[in-house]
Amino acid sequence: MKARKRRVDSFLGIHFDFHAGHDCSEVGRNVSRKMVENIVELVRPDYIQCDCKGHPGVASYPTKVGTPAPGFVRDQLKIWRDVTAERGVALFMHYSGVWDREVVKRHPSWARIDEEGARDPNATSVFGPYVDKLLIPQMKELCDDYGVDGVWVDGECWGTGRDYHKKALAAFRKKTGIRNIPRKAGDKGFHRFNEFCREAFREYLRHYCRALHEHDPDFQVASNWAFTSFMPEPVCAPVDYLSGDYSLQDSVNSARFEARCVMQQGLPWDLMAWSFCSRWREQPRSTKTAIQLKQEAAVVLALGGGFQAYFKQKRDGSIYDWTMNVMAEVAKFCRARQKVCHKAEPVPQVALLFSKAALYREGSRLFGTWGELQEPTKGVLNCLLDGRNSVEIVSEHHLSGRMKRWPVIVIPEWDYLTPAFRRELVEYVEQGGKLLCIGPAPVRMFARELGVKLKGRAVADRSQWLKHGDHMAGVRSDFQAVKKTRGVEALGALYGEDDDKTRGEIAATVRRLGKGMIAGVYFNMGDVYRKRRCALHRDFLGDLVGKLHSRPIVSVTGSHCVDVSVMEKDGKLCVNLLNTAGPHADENVYAFDRIPPVGPLEISIRAKKRPKSVRQYPGGKRLKFSWSKGVAKVKLPRLKIHEVVVVE
Repeated sequence: MKARKRRVDSFLGIHFDFHAGHDCSEVGRNVSRKMVENIVELVRPDYIQCDCKGHPGVASYPTKVGTPAPGFVRDQLKIWRDVTAERGVALFMHYSGVWDREVVKRHPSWARIDEEGARDPNATSVFGPYVDKLLIPQMKELCDDYGVDGVWVDGECWGTGRDYHKKALAAFRKKTGIRNIPRKAGDKGFHRFNEFCREAFREYLRHYCRALHEHDPDFQVASNWAFTSFMPEPVCAPVDYLSGDYSLQDSVNSARFEARCVMQQGLPWDLMAWSFCSRWREQPRSTKTAIQLKQEAAVVLALGGGFQAYFKQKRDGSIYDWTMNVMAEVAKFCRARQKVCHKAEPVPQVALLFSKAALYREGSRLFGTWGELQEPTKGVLNCLLDGRNSVEIVSEHHLSGRMKRWPVIVIPEWDYLTPAFRRELVEYVEQGGKLLCIGPAPVRMFARELGVKLKGRAVADRSQWLKHGDHMAGVRSDFQAVKKTRGVEALGALYGEDDDKTRGEIAATVRRLGKGMIAGVYFNMGDVYRKRRCALHRDFLGDLVGKLHSRPIVSVTGSHCVDVSVMEKDGKLCVNLLNTAGPHADENVYAFDRIPPVGPLEISIRAKKRPKSVRQYPGGKRLKFSWSKGVAKVKLPRLKIHEVVVVE
């Protein structure tokens, strides 16, 4: 047996699952040592994740404590474990946690109860015995009988919901004294009940992590999407790593957002690409090309994370062998960049707030994809990235007490901030920070500091034309008209017609406040960029950020189809350049085989002294650079997908 890497040191993996069901009567028929050996030899992963129990709740191995599939030709899980152990590859299990249709069917009293008093056909109650009667015993079985390295628990935070199970209601009444249980938004105590149910999930997660670590300290646990954008809060359970599977469509933009939401959380992390594409639950699906997956992987690598890709298993547990040729090519691409990317840390530049306080106050669910509440943040993120800003996404717990680390903080269209957090933001500006408030809701919160007087209420869904420079572009969003006071600089103008000869309104302002600066945009920029994107929108926001952040560490010119991520590893500045061109956001394109190269690019890097060398990775080629007034300038003739400029 060869030594296996723990997840903290792992960089590259493959995920397989098939969510076994009652149709699976020949599990293991075509699973062989040769099949698994071929995967390992072609891809050389640090770990493999494969199926053991999916959302139907039926185990794809001959479990003694759960519900096994109807028929087994051979124990496929034993084959996966034997080969991976011999080859020094860690083996993790895909296990569906809260989401278990079979156990709910067999034990109806274990189900979550919804607002109408009906049993959830999919989700178990975190107040019930499921975790102790099945989840923990089954994971111990996997640990003891198969020697697996850990679990990747699916169907967790996003699968749970408000729970009206009798045990939950009794506990809530005892804790709060509230007799009339809130059932919908607006009911007295509704937010308290949401938080009560959230805390129950956290305790469920803490409970089984502790139990498994006590059973075997080396057993490693992740709860899919816990402590990420789905659950944007401090890590409060003893999970060993963080992980999530981003969207199968519009995957580059999904990864851009999700990677930035998890990279600050202080634990090893990876993201999983879906290796195939289709509209959700629509057949047929198409396997993505290696080029496509390389671009998706590069988003994650550029931000310091590990990468894995998800490939389907057949109903007997075997795989589609030909797809491993695709993954092998992607693996080579990733390994070539591992040295300068894996575990790199961001150099603070622009911080974009993803507000837990606003989400948990306004959201209709406990955790998960937040729908329209998160979309404006995605729009502002893409606009900032297309303007070649190096951006991190942060929540209140990342910023509070540490705001000075970031030269610029952006508040994107949130309707609510806690009073204490708002005060801290004002102090940050007064002490030299730069704050940008985007949208009518944030600018109302900071109107006094912005030095503007609000002209009436915000107008919903207003059609206007934004003028910036010598061009105009349409804008349709909520808008707040303002009047600026003395010392406030206006930027851009909004007109009721596509004609700048008519009377215009202020689009944005900038003002000095104490030692810092505060700026406001008076329409919902993220919503506009998401739905009605124009190059002028990007340039308008870019120039506004430039007013606040006039001396970024890295500036790139030559193309707007380049994400710039300024990272640091081993004391070296690593400038990640990612080509975002191509049809990756087109829902009608499932698989494509070409990403148009961009360039030439000019990279300007500020440094305290002249660099010893500037190199391009992969390869480590020395790059010529000029040096003047504290700025090194490098030219990159062409960017195919992803390159890293490393400054020593």
